[in-house]
Amino acid sequence: MPAGRGTLAWWAPDPRGILPLDGLQVSRSLRRSCQRYTVTLDADFYGVISACSDLRRPGAWIDDPVRAAYIRLHEMGWAHSIEAWDPDGRLAGGLYGVAIAGLFAGESMFHHQTDASKVALVGLVDLLVDAGTVLLDVQWATDHLRSLGVVEIPRKTYLARLGDAMTRPQAAVFGG
Repeated sequence: MPAGRGTLAWWAPDPRGILPLDGLQVSRSLRRSCQRYTVTLDADFYGVISACSDLRRPGAWIDDPVRAAYIRLHEMGWAHSIEAWDPDGRLAGGLYGVAIAGLFAGESMFHHQTDASKVALVGLVDLLVDAGTVLLDVQWATDHLRSLGVVEIPRKTYLARLGDAMTRPQAAVFGG
């Protein structure tokens, strides 16, 4: 993440936020929202990262060099987006992250319409479960993410789970 003028920082929070793939909490209203949107994988990575890097967003951290790096990772097949589209075909929300072996590291999410980023997360979890992914890393457990089932685990536990995830094959859906 950018940490000032031309400086990048590496963050390793302890405790670490993860979403247990069997722990996603989908409320009744979110279940209804899931019926309103169509979810896709990698249909508009550039649109997702552009929305996530909008500097008008509170807590914006994705500057031009970081954005360019993730675009390059996408072009190399490592970074992926999940999009939520409204019935009129407009990008309503989404998220992106990096898939390596049995790990998906979520990086950022956005929404232009109610619940659209949450719907993208539901779609991501469904995809990860089907693909055999074992770890969904979200770095920090915000109140918003906690409401969806994110928990914090100590670094030692995280590193053990990460080690296990790295022994898994890359999911075919992510180019494995």
